[in-house]
Amino acid sequence: MHHRRFLSLLLAVPLLLLANADAVAETWRLAHQMPPDSPEGRVWQAFADRAAEYTGGEVETRIFPSSQLGKPQAVIEQLQAGTVQVFAEGIGFLEAQVPELRWVAAPFLFDDRAHWRRFMASELVAGWLAEVKAKAGIALIGDPSAIQRGPYRVIVSKTPILKIEDLQGVKLRMYSTKIAVETWNHLGAEVIVMGWSDVYEGLRRGVVSAVTGPISLIESMRFYEVAQHIGRTDEFPQGLALMANAKAWDGLSEHARKGLLRAQTEAAELAERINGEIASTTIESMKGKGASFAKVDTSGFVARMQEYYRSLDAKGELPAGLLAAVAATRG
Repeated sequence: MHHRRFLSLLLAVPLLLLANADAVAETWRLAHQMPPDSPEGRVWQAFADRAAEYTGGEVETRIFPSSQLGKPQAVIEQLQAGTVQVFAEGIGFLEAQVPELRWVAAPFLFDDRAHWRRFMASELVAGWLAEVKAKAGIALIGDPSAIQRGPYRVIVSKTPILKIEDLQGVKLRMYSTKIAVETWNHLGAEVIVMGWSDVYEGLRRGVVSAVTGPISLIESMRFYEVAQHIGRTDEFPQGLALMANAKAWDGLSEHARKGLLRAQTEAAELAERINGEIASTTIESMKGKGASFAKVDTSGFVARMQEYYRSLDAKGELPAGLLAAVAATRG
């Protein structure tokens, strides 16, 4: 009798373990703005695959690409509510929650990507991110500057834009962050805020005549079909953050959090490889389809923006310590 009970308990243990595994497994919703077959779409799919593997199935990820769940601010609201667990985008979109974060993507402020990443690792930015978690309930999975978008930015236009004079009065599509809109207005463009997925049709219909973006995304979005002039601007370096609902993140086991951090690190490595490959091939590919490519003379852009930032600082309209942190992290 005792022997049979012991065997029954032994048989029951694996079943209990399986039931417990099912109980703790979670399906996370990850939203992003790009098509699934774009460079970023491939990176987020790789992250999702590795997240499932490295968390031992504790976190399964369902991806919603191409702005399916709405524009950035709508997704951020869903992120705060917990109906979306991860939003993959630049942290500048958190400016509504912590206004200082708009400056992490300040155009023509940083010398290069290495300078920007040192700034992103500064105590100043760390304080802003801590405020995001405390006030908005949003945590960051890993280093928000690690996953590269780019590897550099360009302006795609219907007529060539090779210097600041060529920009004056151009109808330029821009995303909705305040610093981006104010910057390009200051530089002389007529800024029109528009969702990324709407840009192709906006260019085709003439609602806008130019758009800025990372070189790695231009061909997959087919912008060159309706605006054939591409100019390299190096406007600012970009990183893609994995913004997570803080309660969902904190509620994971330590094992699962380590697994997601490992997946994020490997996603960053993949993004760098993909961007490097695309940058070396996409220009020739688009040129073969009728596009032109040139390096923009950005000296006029930089000079005008340096003056602009100094004037904002003098009026107390920049975050305290911003320009000092930029200078301190300069190589």
